[in-house]
Parts: sequence; structure tokens; C-alpha cells
Amino acid sequence: MSDSLQDWRDGTYDPAVAKRPERRPEFRRSSGEPLAPLSAGRDGAQLGFPGEYPYARGIQPSMYRGRFWTMRQYAGQEDAEASNQRYRFLLDQGQTGLSVAFDLPTQIGYDSDAPEAQGEVGKVGVAIDSIHDMRTLFDQIPLDRVTTSMTINSTAGTMLALYAAVAEEQGVSRAAIGGTIQNDILKEYVARGTFIYPPAPSMRLITDIFDYCTREIPRWNSISVSGYHMREAGCTAAQEIGFTLAHAIAYVEAALAAGLDFDAFGGRLSFFFACHSNFLEEIAKFRAARRLWARIAKERFHATNERAMMLRFHTQTGGVTLTAQQPDNNIVRTALQALAAVLGGTQSLHTNSLDEALGLPSEHAVEVALRTQQIIAHESGVADVIDPLGGSYYVEQLTDEIEAEAIRYIEQIDQLGGAVASIEQGYQQREIMEAAYGRQVDLERETAAARQNGAAPGATGAVTVGVNRFTTDETAHPEVVRVDPSVGQRQSRKLEQLRARRDSAAAGASLDRVQQAASGEENLMPLIMDAVKAEATLGEIANGLRAVWGEHREAVII
Repeated sequence: MSDSLQDWRDGTYDPAVAKRPERRPEFRRSSGEPLAPLSAGRDGAQLGFPGEYPYARGIQPSMYRGRFWTMRQYAGQEDAEASNQRYRFLLDQGQTGLSVAFDLPTQIGYDSDAPEAQGEVGKVGVAIDSIHDMRTLFDQIPLDRVTTSMTINSTAGTMLALYAAVAEEQGVSRAAIGGTIQNDILKEYVARGTFIYPPAPSMRLITDIFDYCTREIPRWNSISVSGYHMREAGCTAAQEIGFTLAHAIAYVEAALAAGLDFDAFGGRLSFFFACHSNFLEEIAKFRAARRLWARIAKERFHATNERAMMLRFHTQTGGVTLTAQQPDNNIVRTALQALAAVLGGTQSLHTNSLDEALGLPSEHAVEVALRTQQIIAHESGVADVIDPLGGSYYVEQLTDEIEAEAIRYIEQIDQLGGAVASIEQGYQQREIMEAAYGRQVDLERETAAARQNGAAPGATGAVTVGVNRFTTDETAHPEVVRVDPSVGQRQSRKLEQLRARRDSAAAGASLDRVQQAASGEENLMPLIMDAVKAEATLGEIANGLRAVWGEHREAVII
């Protein structure tokens, strides 16, 4: 840790820039005056410096002066062919990374022709049943040059195996591919619901993935510990940080119990947060999360590898904040939230589309969302200096307060026996429900005040512009994207053809090996890799594990 701004320049910043030059030889104000990379007042050393523990001001010495965040729009619809077209459109428009949305059957381990999948195929993402679908999904997309994030949890191991297998078909080694699988099952039990197996075998599968990625796919982020879905369910900013980091602690402890080395796998942990519209609170939240995780890694897990102490995170603007009423307002909300994420130091960003409260985003709406990021990056100037709000009295105070609140949640979870035990007791679920209820009461109080034409906007509750205040009589809405209802039939025909032409004996033998290993302690990932190459389907692999591990049944939380 540097003692002064000059020490930081000499010992951290200048060597980093010499190794990896910044985007421009020099950054200047509109008047032509040069911009210093970082501002630091008399208490600068007390705040810390970018690229140095505890990383409150950013994990990289030069941050966005070195390179912009990854612009990674979340997309997936119908089948692999349709989604491939959307991905190639986004890449052509300047997107710098892919983010795959899967349909519900894929997320919970059912093939598209399973009875449980009827009516859901391709609805909220792309249907992926086999290596043939994955091959089509990334057709003409070079996996050695594009990084991919996959929002998948219960079936994350199978999706990673499919992706690595397709990369190998492209001539790209496992060691060369980069990206992230969400692989965060604990928040599924808390807030999202796409779980399959009980917690214990689910945690075993996650640690198998940690181990496999450390040895075989070193550039891959083996988990994205996610606060996003808990925030969407109604939790506060401090709860989002506290619960997310408590879950991360549980994953690390499970990996340590399995004999893994935190310094070896800790650097490939990543995080995923929401960004809502309380601008300064969100910025402070990200700074607090970075600082708190660094301290947890160093003090609780005795990390010596600096990369294992760095909280690297993806941000998505708040889906739950979007409104079907006056949908053009969503452009403003998304821009505000995206700017907060950038000022908070995110490593990658998804901006929601204006029409997502109505249905899947249209191509035009996706383009506007991407342009929002590009305008922030290239026109706003906020990326030309490092942590521009650092040192603000209010931001620093708020950072301290959110960190302290998050610590209290982590300590409570520890007292309950850890994240898994507290989930089984319904602690996180109850806290989120109470926070969501309080927010809804505020909204309804404001709605009632608006109807009575009494109090001024915001005097009695929470204002949502265009919904409970500043409403209009709307007659026009954007055209809503509709999913082709025949996609399920198309996927079923593909599966029928696959099963007719594949080597059934080889596929069956590979599935038997996966199921046998699930009963023991062997790492499942190499066997799942063999199974997908033998053309076993996603549902067949998941059903084999179901036969051994059973299915989780959600407890009723009162």
C-alpha cells in the first residue's frame, strides 16, 4: 500500500502503464489542459489507491484509461439459429463480449421434448439440448477472440463442457477460452428458483468445476456469485452485498474442504450485481463490496495472491426498475444506472432495453441499450480519470455505512451456521421479503396520495415516474417481440434425429460413467465432457444426476 500519491504513481501506476499502455497517449479536458489519472487530497493515502489493497478505488491501476469495461449485452431467444443471428448483430454493432440467456428447460435440466418443457422452449432464452445446438449457437464466432458469459446454474457444468467442446472443434484449446459461468446455486434457493439438486451435491458439483477450471481452463471464471437476482427480488443495497459475499464465503469454504487452494482458484471467482437508480448509493455499494471482499480474502482465507483479493464484477442495470408504462423512460433509467456502474468501477456491463417490461427486447431496443454504454465510454469523459467520485465526503461516508451494514448481515449468517444453513432456516428469504414488502408499501402509499391529489410527489412514499406520478393517457406501445411457437417442435425434431443417428452405445456408456461417479468422489467434469462429445443430451445428463442425488424441494417460508 502506497503512502502517498507520488508513491502510487512511481510504484504502481507507472509500471502498469509501461507494461500495458493506456487508450490514449494523453487525456485532456475540453480546454486542452491535461487530465491527471487520479485525484487524491490530503487524506488520499487513507482512502487507498487503485490497483492496491483493499481496492476500494478500483482493482486496476489505470482502470478505464487502460481499457473500457466489457460491453456484454445479455441475449438469447428461441433456438440456436435465431440467437446466433442476434449475437453476430451485436458484435457487428461494437459489443465486446457475449452473454447467453438460456430458456427455462435448459436451466433446470430438461430436453426440449420433455413433457416438463412444453410451452417453455425458447421463451426466456435460447434452447440448448446438445453439442449440435451449441455448435450452431457460436457458428462464425471465434471463441479465441470473444469472451462469453453464460447465465446458467444447475446445469452449469454441462454448458461449460459443451462450450469447451465446441471451442476445440474450432481449433481453440481449453486454455485459450475465456468467459464466465454463473454457477451460483445458493441464490437460486434464495430468490430465483432454477435449482435441481439438494444443496450438498450442488455444492460438490460447483467445487468440481472450480478444480477442473483451475487445471484445464485457467482463463475461465468458474463462478459468478450473484447479488443481482436477490436485488431484483427486493433486497436492499446492503443486503445485496452482505448476502452475496456470505454465499461467496460458503463456496470458498466448500472448496477448501475439498482440498483446493484458495490462492489458486480465488483469482477466478467473479461477482454479479444489479445497479438500480439511487445513483450515489449504487456507486458506494460497489466500492464497499470491493473493499469488504479484499478484507475477507486476506483476513479470513489468508490469501497471499493479490488477484484472489480482487472483487471483479459484472453489472446489469435493474430489470425490476423498468416500467411497461411510458417505456421510453426506461432509456433514461438505464443510462443513469449504467453511469453509476461505471463510476463504481465495474469490469463488464449489460444495459437493459427499453421494451423489456413488455417482452423480449427488439433489435432496435438492444441497439439503443448498447449505444448507451458507448456514449458513456466515448463521450462522457468519466472513463478518462480513475474513481472520479473517490474522496467525496458523502460517497465515502455512504461506502463506510453500506460496508458496516453488509458486515452485520454476514455476521448474522455466520451465527446461523453459514450460508447454506441460513438458507435452510429461511433467513435470507425472510429478509428479502420484508424489504420488498416495505418498498411496495411505499409505492402504494404514493399511489394513494396521487389519486387524492393531496401531497406533493414523493412526500408520502416512493415515486415511479409514469406509474404512480406524472402519468399520461397512453395509446401507443413499442411492438413486442413474439417467440415463434413452433420452436419447441423444431427442437424436438432435432433431438429425434440426434438420437437416431448417434452411437447409442457410446452415449449410454458415457452417461453410466457420469452416474457412477456421482455416487462417489471422482471429479464429474471430465466425464461430463466425454458425455457431451458422445452426443448425450443436457436432459440425459441431468436425469442421471437426478437418479443419484434426487431433487430439492423448496421449504415454505413464513
